Amino acid sequence: MASIEFTSINKAFGDDTVIKDMNLTVKDGSFTVLVGPSGCGKSTTLRMIAGLEKQTSGDIYIGDRLMNDVAPGKRDVAMVFQNYALYPTMTVGGNIEFGLKNRKVPKTERKTLIEEISEIVGLTAYLDKKPQTLSGGQRQRVALARAMVKKPKVFVLDEPLSNLDAKLRHQMRTELVQLHQRLGTTFIYVTHDQVEAMSMADEIVLLNHGEIQQMASPLQMYQHPANLFTAQFIGTPSMNTITSETLPETGNMNTAKIAHIGFRPEHAQLAHNPRNDGLSFPGTILTREILGTEVIYQVETYAGKIFVKTFGMPIESSNTVYVHVPEKDIYYFKANGMCLMPNVSEESEIALVGGR
Repeated sequence: MASIEFTSINKAFGDDTVIKDMNLTVKDGSFTVLVGPSGCGKSTTLRMIAGLEKQTSGDIYIGDRLMNDVAPGKRDVAMVFQNYALYPTMTVGGNIEFGLKNRKVPKTERKTLIEEISEIVGLTAYLDKKPQTLSGGQRQRVALARAMVKKPKVFVLDEPLSNLDAKLRHQMRTELVQLHQRLGTTFIYVTHDQVEAMSMADEIVLLNHGEIQQMASPLQMYQHPANLFTAQFIGTPSMNTITSETLPETGNMNTAKIAHIGFRPEHAQLAHNPRNDGLSFPGTILTREILGTEVIYQVETYAGKIFVKTFGMPIESSNTVYVHVPEKDIYYFKANGMCLMPNVSEESEIALVGGR
């Protein structure tokens, strides 16, 4: 196991800077997920850890060892790719064994390692089969097993589930989390899917335009977003955000400081009459999505379209309703995007909102 540290890392391709002065510490033994929109720099960050890309400036440490000039094969890092990169002419056992042969591991030790790892990932019955005869999930397990037999200090996984269907992705997410718990090794996982990040990570690193927007546990990031980007990226549906000038003055809102307010869909309530406490404004239900006991509404209001998530019996789509948000559930954002508590000073920039 090993921690990972980036110190003032910059990475440019020609005139295009994709990572900007990144300072990042990944804890030893953690399951850390890098997430963000396409082109935000997450895969480049992963490839710099593995040594497949060299940083333009700054230092990278794995454990207490400086890795700036260490070759990829000597970093004790195992990488699992999106496309699995299996050898089609080799059996499952041959794919797993290939790297061990290159490292001159003795035959008896290779056999023991393959048996041990195959049992962990559920491949024992498939060792004599070729990759093309396996399902997507089984091929993903082969790629994992091939990395695991190296017994690395760090696993880096670049969108490894993106080629799988929705049901299999869910299953493999669970299996990867269990595998991490069993191995206790540092996992760095890249995805553009915030559901994967929220369901798998000990800690999430949210990137945008090569800069870290926030690094926190999934719950902390959801409940206490540091800024408007985080609030709008994390959550399904994402946080509703409304410009302050489209709303009437409310008790705690100082419009001189507040550019946007926000609220999570599940914190909004639908009612037939307005209320005087918190935020209350009229709207018309455009659509409703019934997901068992959960119902997601899209509501047209004078402040724009918003989402409301409720539980229980659905309201008819044709109804005009009032959207009500308790004051304690309202988030406030400055013009620069930073999240504020109500009535805080101009200098304070705090992710805790509304008494949470």
